[in-house]
Amino acid sequence: MKLINLKQNSLKMPNDGLFVSSIVNCKWLYNNQHLENLILLDASVKTDMSSSEDYIPNSRRIDIKEKFSDINAEFPNTIPSQEQFQNEARQLGINNDSILVVYDDKGIYWSPRVWWLFKTFGFKNIAVLDGGLPEWKRLGYETPASFSVFSWKLGNFTAKYDASKMCYFDAILNLSNNDNVKILDARSKERFECLVPEPRKGLRSGTISNSVNLPYTNLLSGNCLKSKQDLTTIFDTFTIEEKLLTFSCGSGVTACILALAAEILDYKQITVYDGSWTEYGTLTK
Repeated sequence: MKLINLKQNSLKMPNDGLFVSSIVNCKWLYNNQHLENLILLDASVKTDMSSSEDYIPNSRRIDIKEKFSDINAEFPNTIPSQEQFQNEARQLGINNDSILVVYDDKGIYWSPRVWWLFKTFGFKNIAVLDGGLPEWKRLGYETPASFSVFSWKLGNFTAKYDASKMCYFDAILNLSNNDNVKILDARSKERFECLVPEPRKGLRSGTISNSVNLPYTNLLSGNCLKSKQDLTTIFDTFTIEEKLLTFSCGSGVTACILALAAEILDYKQITVYDGSWTEYGTLTK
C-alpha cells in the first residue's frame, strides 16, 4: 500500500494498513476510495423531510439512533450492549480487518459518536471524514441522489468492550469531585450558563458540578475541524496537565467531537459521559 503525504490534520496510512490519525480529509478519501477492505459509513440522521438524501458513493448507512443505541434505555443515544453492537456491525459487513471511514451530512456532528463507539468496542482502524458530506460536495466530488443497492457478506467483527472509554452516572458523581479530573461540557455557552432552556422538553437547565464549558463549535472552522495548532491553543487554556479528561454534552453525541480533538492532540486519558446532561439533569436536582 502506497504511503501518501497529506496536510496537517489528515490521515496517513502506512504499509501495515492502519490509520495513524483519527481524521482523514476528503481528498484522501477521493484518491483512496477503492482501497481493499475500506468501508464508508454514513452516520447522518435525517430529522425532517427536507433533509438532503445526497451521499458519498458506496456508503453504507449506519443507524446510530436505532440499531447502534439501546432504544429501550431511559435516555437517548444510550450505548448498546456489546452483543448488539457486534451483531449490527456484522450486518454492515464489517470485519476485524476492515478500514472504516465515517461521515455525516452536518460536517462533523454524528460521525465522531460512531467513531467513539467503535473504539469503545475495540475497533481501532476507523477515522472521521473531516468536513463530512458538505466538504465532499464543496470540492465537487460525486454525490448520487439516492442510495445505490449493493450487497455485502456478513462481517466477522468481534466486539470487546473497553470500560475506560465511557463513564456513567455513578462514576460522574465521583469524578466531579476529583481534583485529578477535568470535565468539559460541549454544549453552547448559552445552555451551559442556563441563559436559554434545554431543547429537550421537560429537561431542566444546569451543569455538572465542577465542569467547565468548551462548546464543540469552538473546535470547528466551517464544516471542518480546526488545525492541530489551533486545537492545542484551545485545550491549553484549561490547564489539563495529566488529568483525566471527561467529556459531556446534551446526550453523549457532541461530547465525542471533543474526544476526537483530544485524541488528535494525543491526550491519553479520555472518557465520554454517555448519559451526559440529559441523564444528569434528570437524576439530580
